[in-house]
Amino acid sequence: MTDTKTRKGTGKPEVLKPYGVSAELALELMQEMLLYRRFEEKAEEAYAIGKIGGFCHLHIGQEGACAGTLKALREDDYVISAYREHTLAIAKGVTPNAVMAELYGRIGGASGGKGGSMHIFGTHVRFMGGHGIVGAQVPLATGFAWKIKYRAEDSVAVCFMGDAAVNQGAFHESLNMASVWELPVIFVVENNQYGMGTAFDRVSTTDMQQKSAAHGVPATSVDGQDVLATYALFRELVQEVRDGAGPKFVNLETYRFRGHSMSDPVSGTYRPTEEVERRKKEDDPIVVLRDKLFAGGLLDQAGLQEMDATARKIASEAADFAENSPVPGPENLYRNVWAEVNPHGRLFFDGRRRD
Repeated sequence: MTDTKTRKGTGKPEVLKPYGVSAELALELMQEMLLYRRFEEKAEEAYAIGKIGGFCHLHIGQEGACAGTLKALREDDYVISAYREHTLAIAKGVTPNAVMAELYGRIGGASGGKGGSMHIFGTHVRFMGGHGIVGAQVPLATGFAWKIKYRAEDSVAVCFMGDAAVNQGAFHESLNMASVWELPVIFVVENNQYGMGTAFDRVSTTDMQQKSAAHGVPATSVDGQDVLATYALFRELVQEVRDGAGPKFVNLETYRFRGHSMSDPVSGTYRPTEEVERRKKEDDPIVVLRDKLFAGGLLDQAGLQEMDATARKIASEAADFAENSPVPGPENLYRNVWAEVNPHGRLFFDGRRRD
C-alpha cells in the first residue's frame, strides 16, 4: 500500500530501526498477515457449515511466525511443514484459490482435491507439502538439504514442525545427519506450547532451545508474535546457512488462538480460558505490528481498514473459486499414485509420459 492514508513517509522511523526493515516491508508484512487471518477465518466458516470435511488445523494466532519466516526466503528455497500449513503454502507462492479449493476437495486445489487440508503441495514454488505424521517432514527436509549440497546449489531448506515433533526419533536422526554433513537446512519449531491437548512441559524436561544441543546444531529463540523480530532473525540465519554455516535450529515461540483442529474447542479442558483470552489480547501478531505502525506514523485506521478489505476480498474470492471448482471424478482416483519405467527406460506416471 502506498497511498497517503497508509504510508506516511518513506524513511525508517525509530520504531523500525531495531529490526532494520523499511516502511514498505513492514506494511507488506501487515497486508500478508491480514490475508492469512481472513483466509483462515473463511476456512473456519466453510468448515462449520459442512463445505470443508475431514481435518482442518487453523493457523490463527501464528501469522507472524509464517510471514516473518518466509519473507526472508527466495523462490528457489524449499519449505516443508506439518499439517497446519495453509498460510505457509500461500506465503511460499501457492495461490489462495488453489489452497482453498484443496480444503474443499475440488479439482482446482493445489493437490487436485486429493490431499485436503493436511496435504497441500506447491512443488512449482518448492513448497513440499504438509505432512500428517508427526515429524515425518523432518527427514524429508534433510533430504532436500542434501540434494542442495550434492548439486552445489545456492538454496536453503526450511522445515516447520510442531513442538511435539522434537520428541520423535526421526528428529534427532535428522539433526545428527544434518550436522555431520553441514547441510543447508533450518529446523523451525512453531512452539505454541501444546502438542494437540498436551502441554509441552508435561512430556519433556528439556528446554526447547536445548533440543538440538546434543547434535551440535546452534539454536535460537524468537518471539513469533513479533513479525518484525522474526523476519530480522531469519534474514540473518538464512544468509548464514546459504553461505555455508550448516544447519540451524529455531525455537519460534507462538500461540494458537483456536483449538488444535476444528474438532477441538478453543481451549478444551487443557488450556485455561483465561490464558487463551490473555494471549489474544496481549500477543496477537497483527495487533503487535499495528501498534508499531501506528506509533511510527506509517499507518492509520483508515489505511488499516483498506488493507483489511483487500484481505477479505481475496479470501472471499478464494471461497468462490473453490465453490465453483468441480469435484474430482473417478478417473482421478489412481492418478499420481505410482510411477512406472517401461523397457526402454522412459519414465511414465499413470500411463502418461512426463518429459
